Amino acid sequence: MVTVTVEGVQRQVPRGTTYETVVQEFQPQYENMIAVVAANGRIRELFKKINRDCTVTFFTLQDDVGHKTYVRTATMLFFKAVFDVFGAVCAQNCRVEFTVGHGSFVNPGEMIAPTEENAQKIKRRMLELAEEGTPFMKRTCPLDEAMDLFKRQGMKDKEKLFRYRMNSQVNIYEIEGYYDYYYGYMLPNAGYVKYFDVINYESGFMLLLPTRRKPLEVAPFREQKKLFKTLEASENWGSRIGIENVGDLNDEICKGSMSEFILMHEAEQERKIGEIAREIVNREGVKFIMIAGPSSSGKTSFSHRLSIQLRTLGKTPHPIALDDYFVDREQTPRDEKGDYNFECLEALDVKQFNEDMCRLLAGERVELPTFNFKVGKREYHGNYKQLGPDDILVLEGIHGLNDKMSYALPKESKFKIYISALTTLNIDGHNRIPTTDGRLLRRMVRDARTRGSDARRTIQMWASVRRGEEENIFPFQEDADVMFNSALIYELAVLKQFAEPLLFQIPKDAPEYYEAKRLLKFLSYFLNVTSESLPNNSICREFVGGSCFRV
Repeated sequence: MVTVTVEGVQRQVPRGTTYETVVQEFQPQYENMIAVVAANGRIRELFKKINRDCTVTFFTLQDDVGHKTYVRTATMLFFKAVFDVFGAVCAQNCRVEFTVGHGSFVNPGEMIAPTEENAQKIKRRMLELAEEGTPFMKRTCPLDEAMDLFKRQGMKDKEKLFRYRMNSQVNIYEIEGYYDYYYGYMLPNAGYVKYFDVINYESGFMLLLPTRRKPLEVAPFREQKKLFKTLEASENWGSRIGIENVGDLNDEICKGSMSEFILMHEAEQERKIGEIAREIVNREGVKFIMIAGPSSSGKTSFSHRLSIQLRTLGKTPHPIALDDYFVDREQTPRDEKGDYNFECLEALDVKQFNEDMCRLLAGERVELPTFNFKVGKREYHGNYKQLGPDDILVLEGIHGLNDKMSYALPKESKFKIYISALTTLNIDGHNRIPTTDGRLLRRMVRDARTRGSDARRTIQMWASVRRGEEENIFPFQEDADVMFNSALIYELAVLKQFAEPLLFQIPKDAPEYYEAKRLLKFLSYFLNVTSESLPNNSICREFVGGSCFRV
């Protein structure tokens, strides 16, 4: 017998009992399904056996690690269904490309028509496997054996990925003769995947899954056409240059041609920024460029680069940070925990902002404020502006796309830009890189360099940052005139050398340790790329340092 301690309660269980058995006793006490456990500080899948005394904590679908486990399991179940319904060759050509809202977009390749009928076939097979409670089996095998297995299955992306793997062994999952590889944890059987939907959309399928906030329901798919087209364009560009996954990127790094590749991608971004500038100039009456995007999107560098492009077209841009219109600290609203809520619209003096902008639009000379973050007050230091025929204001802030922020300004005077780091590079065809991971690593590296904030603090704050984005930015992204993707295919290989030492500093007894360990595993797939080859105006420089802009 071994002793299992859960929430201070001790249980004697036979050695070899699975964690799933222990979970079943405590599950009625939890509103949401328990997906994985931590035993003596180490994440364990529910089908793992208990062989020694341990203290166990639970992670449900509302916890990040639990939700990711559910998504991962549902994704493998989707590919197993494709394998069963359409055959092995069709499954080989399917790949998850990106997410839109709570939907993962799956490109089915040329052999499966993206019809509603085929979507229902996949869904029915997933439901059958779920109803049968078909188990997921996990086994550890030598690296060479895993590479040979996936080579036989035609999964060249996984074979290429393993070529750069340092570990000598690989964990492989199998469900009824279908083998796959996923970085992270899995649920014990298909019966745990209770909530999902499959629909046809554009050129592929959407696998719809619950969100962390509402893990027991699948909301109807909400179209976001501009976001989809932006992601699709980035995906297609990566395909054209031959870099769709980490294995492709590592191949390019090994060729020793990264300096040229970096310049090529930077040139592609500069071309797009130039196109945006020309669209602004060609639209009559634009005086306010409103730029918004989630944390660590590179808004500041983008604003500077856009301003340079506008100057080449005869405009005189003036940058203005919406943060300078913060209300004084004592007037700042507080959240449910009593902390200052700097991200809500009420934290800004919207009335004063609109008055100032309307006066500028009328040709008046206006003194603009500067917010002193140290003392928490708005100050005036003689920063006067008056708009001439070619002057244009570049306004940056999280509420830039919200018309409530600029309610008094004529619609034709505003040009809205949504910017985000929309990662389309994936680990392989079945393992996505979440966009939030790229932004989190960007912020972690920048905060450590410029604010003296350690990685633990950045991870600790991330959930709150994400909530603010979901409330104040994402609902307005489709209102943008254009979207700009600031993600760079090579950047994670650059960020790796800066992020890893920060992540290794997080102690094992810290709640943020599990996320740090996941990110370290994720970064281990990338070969290093030095930052020396980055142009000094690169958006990546905003985070790793060395930018020619004041960022």
